[in-house]
Order: sequence, then C-alpha cells, then structure tokens
Amino acid sequence: MSTPQQSSATPGGKSGLPWKRILVKTGITAACVGACGALALGLALALAWPSLPDLHAMTDYRPRVPLRIYTSDKVLIGEYGEEHRNVLRFDEIPPVMRQAVLAAEDDRFYSHGGVDWMGVARAVLTNVVKGSKSQGGSTITMQVARNFYLSSEKTYSRKFYELLLTFKIENELTKDQILELYMNQIYLGHRAYGFAAASRTYFGKPLSEVTPAEAAMLAGIPKAPSRFNPITNFPRAEIRQHYVLGRMKTLGYLTPEQADQALQQHLTIRGADGTSARGFAVHGDYPSELARQLMYGVFQEETYSKGIDVYTTIDSKAQEAAYQAVRSGVLDYTRRAVYPGPEDQIDLPDDVESDPQALDDILDGVQDKTPDSEDLLAAVVLSASPTEVKVARSARDIITISDKKALAVVARALNPKASDSQRIRRGSVVYIHKTGGKDGDGWEIINMPSLQAALVSMAPQDGAIRAMIGGFDYNRGGFNRVTQAWRQPGSNIKPFVYAAALERGFTPATQISDQPFMLTAAQTGSKDWQPKNDGNKYEPMLTLRQGLYRSKNMVSIRILQAISPQYAQDYLTRFGFDKSRWPAVLPLALGAGGATPLQVVNGYGVFANGGYRVTPYLVDHVTDRSGKVLMQAQPVKAGDEAARAIDPRTAWVMDDILRGVTTNGTAARAHQVLKRNDVGGKTGTTNDAVDVWFSGFTPDLATTVWMGFDQPKSLGTNEFGSGLALSTWLDYMQPVLKGVPEVKQAPRPDGLLVDNGEYYFSEFPPGQAVASLDLSSGDELTDFLNNNLSTDGVDTSVKPLPTPGANMPPPNLNSPIQAPLQPIPVPSAGNALPAVPTAGGPAAGVPAAGVPAVGVPASGIPASGVPAAGVPAAGVSVAAPINGADGGGASASAITPSSAVVARPL
Repeated sequence: MSTPQQSSATPGGKSGLPWKRILVKTGITAACVGACGALALGLALALAWPSLPDLHAMTDYRPRVPLRIYTSDKVLIGEYGEEHRNVLRFDEIPPVMRQAVLAAEDDRFYSHGGVDWMGVARAVLTNVVKGSKSQGGSTITMQVARNFYLSSEKTYSRKFYELLLTFKIENELTKDQILELYMNQIYLGHRAYGFAAASRTYFGKPLSEVTPAEAAMLAGIPKAPSRFNPITNFPRAEIRQHYVLGRMKTLGYLTPEQADQALQQHLTIRGADGTSARGFAVHGDYPSELARQLMYGVFQEETYSKGIDVYTTIDSKAQEAAYQAVRSGVLDYTRRAVYPGPEDQIDLPDDVESDPQALDDILDGVQDKTPDSEDLLAAVVLSASPTEVKVARSARDIITISDKKALAVVARALNPKASDSQRIRRGSVVYIHKTGGKDGDGWEIINMPSLQAALVSMAPQDGAIRAMIGGFDYNRGGFNRVTQAWRQPGSNIKPFVYAAALERGFTPATQISDQPFMLTAAQTGSKDWQPKNDGNKYEPMLTLRQGLYRSKNMVSIRILQAISPQYAQDYLTRFGFDKSRWPAVLPLALGAGGATPLQVVNGYGVFANGGYRVTPYLVDHVTDRSGKVLMQAQPVKAGDEAARAIDPRTAWVMDDILRGVTTNGTAARAHQVLKRNDVGGKTGTTNDAVDVWFSGFTPDLATTVWMGFDQPKSLGTNEFGSGLALSTWLDYMQPVLKGVPEVKQAPRPDGLLVDNGEYYFSEFPPGQAVASLDLSSGDELTDFLNNNLSTDGVDTSVKPLPTPGANMPPPNLNSPIQAPLQPIPVPSAGNALPAVPTAGGPAAGVPAAGVPAVGVPASGIPASGVPAAGVPAAGVSVAAPINGADGGGASASAITPSSAVVARPL
C-alpha cells in the first residue's frame, strides 16, 4: 500500500534523469571534439608552420627589374622587360595613393591582425549561399602572402596556408612594410607591376603627381587588372573609380567637395586617346631602341631582368624639341600637299548614333585597323559638307569641324564631285589633329603623312648624341633613318669639297667662273652631261666664298675638276664618309653619293670643333640596380691630335665661310630667326627635290635634318633645303639655344694670313695661291694654269654655252682674275698634267712647298683614306653597327646614278 504513495510523492523525479545524461554526454562529446580539434589544429600548425617559407624574399625584396633607358639628365625614355616595375619606399608613395588603396581593398588594414574575421565570415556565407568558392575576403596582408608565395586558386587548403603565412608576415613585418610591399608588387595590367609603374603606364606621370581621381582609378584596378584597367575598358574602370572615390569620402580621406571635384576631372589615359602608349614624358623611342640593341649585344637575355640602367647622352629637352620639330615640319608639308583622301571607308548604319554601344563597337574596330599616331587621332565621319564635318571618336566624343582654314586643307575632298577615293563622306575614316597645340580647342582633318624625316644632334667636342629622331612615328615602323637610311646629301656635301680645295691652294678669294658648260660623252665616258644652276641663273665670276654662300653648282664642279674627284673622294673619308659610296666623278660635287644623316652631322662636327674627327656615341654609362657602374664611355675628344682630321686652318676658314652662309647665303633665315653670330650651316637639295637637308652648328652643337620619302620621289618643285629642312632645324634649335650664351669664334690659327679681308694659308700667300679658275681662254699657258690641258692632246676643257641673244666677251688676259700668279697645278679629272714646269712655278704634278701630293699626308694630317691614329676608319658608329644589332637593310637607300644627278643648290 505504501509503494504507490512513495511513487506519487516524487513526481517527475526520475523522468528528469535522461535529460541530464544527455547534457553531460553532449558536454563530454563537445569537449572531446574540441580537444581533438585543438589537437588536430595543433598538429596541423606543428606540421605546417615549419614548412612556411622564410620571409627573406620580402625583407630583401628583389623583383625582376627590367632594362631602363635614361637621358643624361635622368629622365626615363625606355623600359624593356616582361615586368615593368619601379620600386618605391613607403615614404615616397603619396598619401592619397595609400588612402585610395586602403579604401578600395582593406580599410581596416591598420586595425586588424592580418585577418579581417568579419570579412572572412561574409565571404564564407556568400560561398555557402552560392554553393561555390567565388569570394575571398582577403586583406592586404593576405594578398601579399598569396602574391609572393602561393597560387591564386580558391581552395580551403590554400586558404589555410594563406592564413598561417599572413600571421607570420604580421608577426615579422610592420604594417607600413606590408603596405609598401603590396603597392610595389601587385599586378595592375599591361605588364605594370606596382602603382608607380601603373601611373606611368596609364597616365604618363610619376606616382608623386597623381590626383585623387587618378589615384582612385589606379586603386580600382587590382580587383580585375585585365578587365578594370582604363586602356582595356575605360567605362568599367570609371565605375570602379567612382566606387573608390565614394569609399574615400565615407572614410574621411576626401571632403565632399574634393570627391565631387575628382568625379568631374577629365582623365587623359595613355594609349587610349592618341597619347603615347609607352607612357614616357619624352619621345625617346629611337635612341632608346638603339641603346637596347647595344645592351642586348652585351648581356643577352639577362638584359631584361637584371635591373640594368642605361644612361645615354641624350638631353631630354633637346630630344623633345627634336620630336616636336620633326612632327611639326612633316605635318606642315602634309598640309601643303594635295589631300589624297580618307584612310578607309566603312558602312555606317543609319541612326547608329542613337545606339551608343553599337557605335562604340564600330569605332573599336576602326581603331584596330587604323590606330592613332600620337596626336593624330582616327575618327569616323558622321556627316560632311563643304562648310562642316562631324566626326566621332566614341559615342560620347563627337567633334564638329567648321573652321574655314582647317576645311581648306581638304576642300577638294568635300566637293560632291570628288572621286570616290578622295571624297570625304559619311563612313569615311579620317585622322583629326588638334590645332593651336595641346591647349587649342580647334580641330583639322589631315591625312597620315607619307613624308619621312630624320634629325640628329651631337656635341662636336666629343660626339655625344643629344637628340635623335629617326622618323615621323616610331610605332609605325622602327626603321631609324638617322643611322640606316643612305641618301644623297645634295649640296650638303659641298663644304667638304671646298675644304679639300683650301688644302690644294685655293682661298676664299679665288675667282671661279659660274658660266654654264657641258661635257661630251667622250669626256664623261658615258653620255653628254650639262649641269645647271638652280633657276638657270649664272654669274660671270664668283669667289669661292660667294660660290658656297649661293651654293652655285658651276663653281662647285669647277673646283672639283681642279682638285680632281679622286682627291675629293679620299678627302671625304677624313670626315667619316664611306669611300665606296662616293664615286670619283664630277657629280660628286653636287652630292652624287650616299650618306646617313649621322655621317653628315659628324662631318659638320669637324668644322665646328676645329678639325677633329670624333666618334658619335650614345651610351654614357651603365649601372646595375645598386648603382654599380658596369660600363663607362671614354670618347675621343676634340683637342686630341691623334683625332686630327683636317688642318686647323681649313676648319677655321670653313667655319667662317659657313657662318656667312647663315648670314648672307642660302641659309640667311637662320641668322634672322636665331639672331646669333655663332651659327654656321649649309642647305642641301638633290635633283627634283627628292631629298632636302640642312646641317648647321654652333661650337657646342651640330645638327642635321633630312626630309624625303622612303621610296624616293620628288617633294615638289617648290621644296628646298632652305625651306622645309631649315624650318625644322630652326624649330629645334630655337628652344635648345634659348638662354645659351653666344660663343665667340675661336682665335685664328697660326699660319693663316689676312689680305684685303680674306684668308690665305702661309704656304699659299697672295700671289702664289690659286687666284682664279676660268673657262678656256684660248691661250695654252693660261689654260695650263687653269687646269684645262690634257697630256694626250685631247681637248678636255669645259665648253662654254652661248648665251641666247648675246655674245661671250673675249677673255681679258690682263685682268687680275684671269691671269693667276703661279697657281698650284692640280690634275684635271681623269687626266694628268704634263711634267713641264711653268715659269716660276713648281713642276706639273709636283706639289709646291707645303702642299701634300694626292694621297700623301702633310705634317699632322692623315693621308687621304687613311685615318689618323685613334680615329675610326670611314663609316660612323654609335658604339654599334650602323644598321643596328638587329640588322635589317635600309629601304630608303636608293641612290640616283651619278650620271643622272643635277643637284639644286638650296
């Protein structure tokens, strides 16, 4: 009876025992699981931690650094390698760039311990919901760990190692060190590693100069470097930039006003709107490429990863001035020439302007086929009339051209009656160019130039190349016309012939006939030759000085005939010209041969430096990434008598004459523009204006400009070296010489006499120097003195042409300019003089005292064709073969046969 009562007295007592057991078991199980987990984690840590890599690669960061080419004033002009990097210290990274990166990637970077657990939880939740490992939640430290040591695969095992390595990095490096590593090594598209390299790649400026808008654009790239960079996809990059700017405002890095200003800033992206895709402030492509070739010849494949820094002799100011001068000169000629028609014609659907995406797709295809050329931008015509042309660069960049002066250049192409190939109409692909410079707001339509040009400038004292432009646009073909194009110099060669004459007894006062003549087929060995002066204008007699001032062909040919083409041919080698490219024939006096612009400027440098032949060189020194000098140039310098090329008196007199050319001669515009008295130079124009030249110099700078077509053809009857080439030369020299003091002419050398304001060598004083060189007088003795008598009795004298409507006056043998006193006999072209002494003169064929015979050097002067000690043989080098280390022929090397040359003097 008692048992039921006890049972009812404890209701629920035994029924609670199972729950307690469950709780106890659960606790024990959890503890066991926790202990096992801790043990497993401990074992994992014990096994994984020792296998984590050493952080030596971070603390002693040595990335693959590319080859870099610098100017002499340390401006970067070239970079070559698989990875473009520019490592900066933390304090060299501008705060706005650091803030933009933190806003975009890890705003809690300085507060967490390497792992942002909230971010990790968010990433795990997202991955569970999506059923894939699509999101990471990585901090900056985790990205550093991944980029240095781990792959980018999204697996949990990789994530585990990443977490461990992250803790190790946080334990051994400071936050600033971690951020510095991240900002130097992150990949940002287009082979740019690090934000410094990316700033140069996308904006063409150092990282220290970026604005908040540009910093935000760069900071948005790491999320997807291939898709979010502004060159590949500007709209996506812009969306990402706006997000970063919003985060910077939210975090207090920017005020609302600063954020709004950044959103409104127009960004100029390199390679995306006609600017250089290489991202350098100076257009140094040609010298940079030549320096690369030189370095590859020494270091081979290590060239691109060893961190070699090459410091060239290029002056950044001069190089950019040269680029702008060549660009301007070529475009000026292109405007004057007949507009040939659009670059292409595409089918442009009606009303495509209403669909921006469709229009952009079409324009992208046009860009691929017709790329921009620096400031020449490809565009598609939307509408065209004689008074207005509307073109599209993109769906949001529509340009209207209505300026009458600009439209006048393409007026024929806007005529509805123009041919299909020339007419500009809807769908035409054209190039447009901003007028008024970078700050101008006008536009013009202009065709892609076919004219080419070369400019090379060097210091005549040691051969250091200060500027080199080898063509209109390096990106449209890297053929360097400065070193590879062999062209006829035309009248640019005349000073060298005149210099040879000075060393054969001529003086600036020597009187020379300027009358026309002809040589028969028997005399030339091929066909009749009747050279002409430009414009068929002739004078009775001119002095040697006047002949060069006015670039008279008749005077030049008579001088060459007197000293002999063979002697002149050998004499040219003293200046570095290639003898094999200069046939010993009379047209040599008119430039019938071949030379590169580099050879020509080197030759003029001899006149500028007092008569020394130096070797042009490009590389001054080479260092490794630590600054250790690996190579150092040791150039031959003017003043070293071992480099003596010509008599110092010859150099001084030629310098004096060439200064007169720029004051009173064909290049007088040089003095008018520069207003300097220390400038000398000479124009050059070949037959039919196929090539135009100007070479000019001061004592400190020699510069040559050549312009012409790669496939030789006439530039037009109104083009001359005194116009097109001289204008380009002046456009270069004006900014380069600005603020440079004028240099006084060097003292007159010993052994140079002055009489009636003219100069005479002491061994050729007045009365013994060649007084005149004239046509045949009919008197045998006078003809002998004037070098017109052959040894075999054949009449080889030049034949005067009758002047229409007038009779030639008989020669006056009593005139002082008709009867030279004891001239130095020199052989005629192809003929020796009879070995009969003249009264009071030296034996024919035997030089007078102090006059070297042909091929025999005077004291201190190398024999013709034989360089002085230490002077390179014929041919000019740039510390490398002229054709460049990569070889390749010169497509612009056509040489007109000498028999067909009739050079023009201007």
